[in-house]
Amino acid sequence: MTGFRVIQAGFAPTLQDFGRPAFQNRGVPVSGALDPVSLRIGNALVGNDGGTAAIEFRLVGPTLEVTAESVRVALAGTRAGLVVEAGERVTLPSCQSVTLLRGQRVSVAPVTDSGVAYLCVEGGFDLPSVFDSLSTYGRSRIGGYHGRALTEGDDLPLRFSAVEERGELRLEDLSYLDETGPARVVLGPQRDYFSDASTAAFFQAEYTISREADRMGMRLEGPALEHARGYNITSDGIVTGAIQVPGNGMPIILLADHQTTGGYPKIGTVISADIPRLGRMKPGDMLSFEEIDVEGAEEARRMQESAILKLLASLTPAAAWLDETALYRENLISGVVQVSDAL
Repeated sequence: MTGFRVIQAGFAPTLQDFGRPAFQNRGVPVSGALDPVSLRIGNALVGNDGGTAAIEFRLVGPTLEVTAESVRVALAGTRAGLVVEAGERVTLPSCQSVTLLRGQRVSVAPVTDSGVAYLCVEGGFDLPSVFDSLSTYGRSRIGGYHGRALTEGDDLPLRFSAVEERGELRLEDLSYLDETGPARVVLGPQRDYFSDASTAAFFQAEYTISREADRMGMRLEGPALEHARGYNITSDGIVTGAIQVPGNGMPIILLADHQTTGGYPKIGTVISADIPRLGRMKPGDMLSFEEIDVEGAEEARRMQESAILKLLASLTPAAAWLDETALYRENLISGVVQVSDAL
């Protein structure tokens, strides 16, 4: 098998693409990347379509050994460095593609600036899709690599056993990682289950992201919201970004692995343009909210798409990285060449 061998797994890495949004009517969660913007950037750096499945990880990434002839990879979603072990240990910048050879190892420096990052691979993974997606949904053990997080000793097959030689690419402008400000929220669909005072307080308060946050939902700690009509409703549909408020009054922002229906009232929904930024946030980060209407949300999404396309158009050639140790191992010249033979 040619691809990667997992030497150390890190913190529960999984394979994620854009998910499976067309199957929610069958009770199948969407899953997919918590930060689809970084996924698109990483894939562009290695020449993939934006939604090609990549290794998504939080805080601590995996250590992988190359078992293919050659692979091209790029790290996105963080400013942490990509660490290559090839006789010597070299740290390369994130958001830059690099080609690795059989036997070399790659890992990621500790990620402290982002809650999620992506290791993208040219060609992607040679694994079966489930409901048109490679995204891992661990609760049902579907998608990805045997429906679970990667563990030590796993062999990940790649679609390409070797990659073509070409120039590497990099993204110099990483300012998208610095986006701040309140998360924008469209009120509803159960706005009427909360008092006016509680709704006003929600937009005035600052919340802390709980350590219980995961791919399913982001639990918040802060002022409790007051229900005006109880906290049980007839279960209805859930979308990514919906803010459920259970009986304790603590909001939960539902993320990629959210259930398809739920029975708690939802005070509002974080707009799609702000979901990638939420995906990059970490336990302990502070978060506040700002009301926006549907028209404003649609305009924000159009502006985000325009900004993403500008970033992708700004990719530039990266300086070549030379593995001198591997170079010296090669028999570059066969025999002795005399001056007269060369003439």
